[in-house]
Amino acid sequence: MSGFVDEVQLNVRGGDGGAGCVAFRREGPVAYGGPNGGDGGNGGDVWLVADRNVASLLAFRDHPHRRAVNGVHGKGKDQHGRRGDALEVHVPEGTIAYDMYTGELLADLANHGDRWLAAHGGRGGRGNAKFWSNKRRAPSFAEQGEHGEERWLKLELKLMADVALVGFPNVGKSTLISVISAAKPKIANYPFTTLEPNLGVVRVDEDTDFVVADIPGLIEGASEGKGLGHQFLRHIERARVLCVMLDLAPVDGIGPHEQEQILLRELGEYQPELLGRPRITIGTKADMATEAWDGESISAITHQGVRELVGRLAALVHEARQAQPVQEGIVIIRPQAEGAKVERLGEHEFRLVGRQVERVVALNDVTTPEAMAYIDHQLERLNVPKLLARAGAMDGDVVWIADFSFEYQQGS
Repeated sequence: MSGFVDEVQLNVRGGDGGAGCVAFRREGPVAYGGPNGGDGGNGGDVWLVADRNVASLLAFRDHPHRRAVNGVHGKGKDQHGRRGDALEVHVPEGTIAYDMYTGELLADLANHGDRWLAAHGGRGGRGNAKFWSNKRRAPSFAEQGEHGEERWLKLELKLMADVALVGFPNVGKSTLISVISAAKPKIANYPFTTLEPNLGVVRVDEDTDFVVADIPGLIEGASEGKGLGHQFLRHIERARVLCVMLDLAPVDGIGPHEQEQILLRELGEYQPELLGRPRITIGTKADMATEAWDGESISAITHQGVRELVGRLAALVHEARQAQPVQEGIVIIRPQAEGAKVERLGEHEFRLVGRQVERVVALNDVTTPEAMAYIDHQLERLNVPKLLARAGAMDGDVVWIADFSFEYQQGS
């Protein structure tokens, strides 16, 4: 079973907020003093964090759920509940997060330490001490804790490499990377040996090193989804330098010049700007060549031309690094709409959406008359009755706020 996974689905959920407490002072001669119920703690957030020590998304394939810690409920004597601990989910550098259902780009964590808030923790409910006022001397209700945000994500990994080795299956990419780096990929003499990308660090001297990615072999039509290599084309996108490898002893009779034409065509059709990257084209298997080739060649077995190739790659990588600054991570922040907005669901059904209006019912106890009166007051402050009237709501129509519903009454 493959140890490299570059595409997974991930469910993240922030911790639920703790509930506020309903309590009253019972001190000395005062049987029922003022309210002293404490607030609940906020639920923990879920963060995605790019980590260079994480190699793939394998950890999420069989265990796709990640949830932060819930906040603790408030207690009497004005004791507030503890906040839930945040959860850091470590992912490889180059991980991109999309909304699984809409496909919307949410974050591109390109560099070590990049962080993205994937799921907000729920807000803790306020205790009844917070609802004391001159008109409300003994509030008998408190807010419930808000549920943590939950969402399904699609994570994709684009390897962060300086050099991408590109070529047909069995061209010798795995052999080369095993020779020039400490990587030990599986190597065998048949097509499609490499079913997963391999990364290797090439150390030229104490001050110079670069990362090489062995991309699974491409075939004609890879950019259209043919063969095994097409799903790894995205790993080439971030490479600073391309090393196009041509088989000088092909088993299928396709000569090096035709290989080069096919490979460059596939790269261009997948992403045209790839053809503008610094590029070295090299013939491989020089020790057993059966095809004529007028360019430079190497043999990873005899090490012919390997040192020279590494030097050329190191020089191109150095130039590319100077010309191309470190890629900044991208985090998309789209705040949820505040206030209230009315959506018509049917002829006699409406939904109120918006962070503030949803919190009114999410945080409050809807089972007591006093709490319901408070909710009505809050909805009036958000201008909800007028918004519903303008939307054409009539007496008896059903109005939804999140999972809570009520019958609309004009003037209520």
